[in-house]
Amino acid sequence: MGLAEIRDRIATEAKRVGRAPESVTLIAVSKVQPNERVEAVLMEGQRVFGENKVQEAAGKWPAFKERFEGVELHLIGPLQTNKARQAMELFDVIHTMDRPKLARTIARLSEELGHCPRLFVQVNTGEEPQKAGVMPAEADDFIKECRDLGLVIEGLMCIPPAEEEPSLHFALLRKIAERNGIEGLSMGMSGDFETAIAQGATHVRVGSAIFGERDYS
Repeated sequence: MGLAEIRDRIATEAKRVGRAPESVTLIAVSKVQPNERVEAVLMEGQRVFGENKVQEAAGKWPAFKERFEGVELHLIGPLQTNKARQAMELFDVIHTMDRPKLARTIARLSEELGHCPRLFVQVNTGEEPQKAGVMPAEADDFIKECRDLGLVIEGLMCIPPAEEEPSLHFALLRKIAERNGIEGLSMGMSGDFETAIAQGATHVRVGSAIFGERDYS
C-alpha cells in the first residue's frame, strides 16, 4: 500500500467528515521493521514514528535523528517504570501512561530532567485482562491524579479488542476525553484508521500498511 496512499486515505476521510486533513497526525509504526524500510519512509518525508519498546528504539533512532531533521518519536507500547528515564530522554510523546506508580515516576523525573514528553493516558476500553491501560471507570480519577502531580495530559489512547466493532471503543474514548477537557485521541490502526478519524482521532498509528508485514523471526 505505502505511505502516499495512507496519507491520501487520511485526507479523504478527514474531508468527508468535515475535518482538516492536517488535524490528523499519522504515526508510522516502525517497531520490528528493518532499518532500510524505515529509512525509505524517512526519505519520503515522514517524520512522526511510533515504537513499542524503549530498547529497540534506543538502538535505532539516535542515528536516524542525527541524519533526518524534525523526527518525532512516540512510545506506543507499555512502559516499565525502570525504563522511564531512558524513555523520557528518547521519546517526544508517551501514549501509555496507565498507572499511578508510572505517573509518580514521570513527575519526579520531569523535575530532575527539566523536561517532560507529551503524555497520553492509555484506556483499556475493552477491559481486557491481557492489555495495559486504565479501566474506563477509573480513567477520570487517574487523569486527575496525573494533573495533581503537575503532569499535562494531552490525549488518550486505546487499542480496541480485535473481534469487536472499533467505533464503539473510539466513541467511548472520545467521551472520556471530552468530559476531562482533553483534545488528543490516539486511536485507529492499519485496519480501522478511517473509522477512528470519523470518531475524532487526532493521531492514527499505522504500521504494516506503510512498511509491509513485520518479520518477527
